[in-house]
Amino acid sequence: MPIGIVIAVAVVLIVVAAVISHFLTVSNLKNNAESKIGNAEARAREIIDDVSKETDSILLFHSLSGKDSIVLLDLCYKKFKRVVVVFMYIVKDLEHIMRYYKYAKAKYPNIEFVQVPHYALFYDIKTGYMGIKQDPKQRQWTLADITEKLRKRLGVEWVCYGFKQSDSLNRRLMLRSYTDGKEAINWKTKKFYPLSTYKNKEIMDYILDHRLKNPEANGTNKQSSGVDVEDIEYQKFLKEFYPADLEKIYKVFPMARIVLLKADKNKEELK
Repeated sequence: MPIGIVIAVAVVLIVVAAVISHFLTVSNLKNNAESKIGNAEARAREIIDDVSKETDSILLFHSLSGKDSIVLLDLCYKKFKRVVVVFMYIVKDLEHIMRYYKYAKAKYPNIEFVQVPHYALFYDIKTGYMGIKQDPKQRQWTLADITEKLRKRLGVEWVCYGFKQSDSLNRRLMLRSYTDGKEAINWKTKKFYPLSTYKNKEIMDYILDHRLKNPEANGTNKQSSGVDVEDIEYQKFLKEFYPADLEKIYKVFPMARIVLLKADKNKEELK
């Protein structure tokens, strides 16, 4: 075989090998990228897409300052014509929480916003927890009760929550019982959970990658668990940065003052 033909064949083989290698590399990079953003994110978007084919309106339960809620709203906002953000409060209009509402409203201008009492607040009132004005006859509301009331009031059927399987055993068992193929959609009750397979690290990675507002950390490395009037770190954080919020809490839960008073007393005794 003439040397020229041999060289030509060799060049063709090298080019073919390079092309195959390129496509394999691109494919691997794509798979790695999908793995990095997480199968959790890909699955979340599939879940949202599935529901968006059924409705253009949702109720989205949102803690405002929590990491899961921050990601949940960002994922859902562009997929539905009407997104009603539902915030359940323990103490209403706290500045350190409402600043997240201002951020969300600026970033997602078409959201509707509704504030309702947290279901835990009804139990607090019934028992007189931390000195709150007691009413032994206070009706007890559950999350399901609040959801149904809002559905009727706002005319929206589908409801979105930020529950994750990694949150607790109960939530894992609940979400894995759904037969939608994604462990996240209850077609019968019209409730869905896009964050079902997310882990906390993936949530924080999403916030970082999409340059979203960081969740409240209460002045520590610990993520906020909302308004916990017995949490001494939470009260210290408010005392330093949001004293007016702390006074609002004390007005509703007068005995919560004891938390810091005891801490200060113990500190003095150790001197």
